[in-house]
Amino acid sequence: MALHHASASRQPLRLSPPLAAPLRRRFSSVPPPVAALVPPGECQFGEEWVAAPLLGRADLNHDTRLFTFGLPDPGKPLGLSTCACILARGGAEGAEPVVRPYTPVSTNALLGKFELMVKVYSGGLSAHLDGLPIGAPVAFKHIQFNVKTQYPFGRRRLGMLAGGTGIAPMIQALHAVLGSADDSTVVDLLYGSKTEPDILARDTLDAWSAAYPGRLNVTHVLSHEPAGSAWAGARGFISEPLLRQALTPPDADSALFVCGPPPMYDLLCGPRGEEELTGLLADMGYTAGQVHKF
Repeated sequence: MALHHASASRQPLRLSPPLAAPLRRRFSSVPPPVAALVPPGECQFGEEWVAAPLLGRADLNHDTRLFTFGLPDPGKPLGLSTCACILARGGAEGAEPVVRPYTPVSTNALLGKFELMVKVYSGGLSAHLDGLPIGAPVAFKHIQFNVKTQYPFGRRRLGMLAGGTGIAPMIQALHAVLGSADDSTVVDLLYGSKTEPDILARDTLDAWSAAYPGRLNVTHVLSHEPAGSAWAGARGFISEPLLRQALTPPDADSALFVCGPPPMYDLLCGPRGEEELTGLLADMGYTAGQVHKF
């Protein structure tokens, strides 16, 4: 399923001439990246919790949904800077509310609403969201801590290491990088999923890498793909050999974005809340200033 940013902003996707007709047809419904950029401080959500209605829910795969929420001002976009996330709060009645950060996969070209990609687990906030009726309110806010490294990123080359729904901030950043006409940044994305059906936003990533050859290089690795399947890509977990294969060596003009489950942080760079860089990326020669933990 393709991720959409705004029907009014869609333009024909720029595909390179060698692409065969079947591939063109497959990608024809994928919106191009759009750089609808705003500075920090313009988000419709601020320091206080504000309720937003659930407008829609769509399946992305067997356990991940695309939730669409309305905004307090229906005539304006979310107004979130790149890169940044928002906080959502909710839970079962009578229970202590659960707060989770989410990075929208929609852009500021979308007016009056925004979209979140959420993996649904039993219990917790994701299950609460999945059980809500359309029209039910969910509380959101946006705080300074939610503002991450900002575009323009100022690096010649970006490495993106994502696992599962950790692809969301990468999509946000790719909109800015690929959607800006004067940006020549090269992006190497290494994306870990469990099985082939678990790859999120696959059509979007495939279409963008085809439309921007040499600018977006995508490598998938599947940790639980059944033996004997037709999958011809990498298998297992992200490892140092795979990192060296997918990324260019660290230099002063490169940076890495990391987002995924806690074990992924532990392996690659150390816990998300710690500034110190440890793990495989430190062993490979990256510095704390080059690695951004989302």
